[in-house]
Amino acid sequence: MKRLMLMSLLFPAILFSQTSGKVIKVSDGDTITILLKGNKQKKLRLADVDCPENGQAFGKNAKQFTSGQVFGKTVKFTETSTDRYGRSIAKVYYDKDKYLSKELIKAGMGWWYFSYSKDNSLGKLQEKAQQNKIGLWQDVHAMAPWDYRKMKREQSKNKKIEASKAQTKTNKAV
Repeated sequence: MKRLMLMSLLFPAILFSQTSGKVIKVSDGDTITILLKGNKQKKLRLADVDCPENGQAFGKNAKQFTSGQVFGKTVKFTETSTDRYGRSIAKVYYDKDKYLSKELIKAGMGWWYFSYSKDNSLGKLQEKAQQNKIGLWQDVHAMAPWDYRKMKREQSKNKKIEASKAQTKTNKAV
């Protein structure tokens, strides 16, 4: 009886934890902006997937894929957490029951973000896309977005160090 009462109390929370809104912007393959009721905008980072960055191979393709799937549509989403940039991490559903992150991975437009996802079925979908050389998996030099971002940070750090050394030499010469 206690279990039944608890479930009846939790059911409304589960039912209403999913929100809907219209997709008004696609920043990249895994980041969208939703227009909520009251003209409030909310930026969402897709859960379970990491797409190539805009400057990376297949970055534009991933953005176009996401746009083609959800731009201008009303989607449902469930927020799961917040990232270090303050964006809401969310599971986004469209066209009745399609899970956007799953569709991106199936189409070879993103990596299963295994560091932050427990959904092993997405890993299997990624393996299948890799085996069939779908999307970004056509590129033998495909680089995971987290490795690409790390490489860019290191390049930026090295440029700053070199600039600092050059400035030091200039100051000594004067």
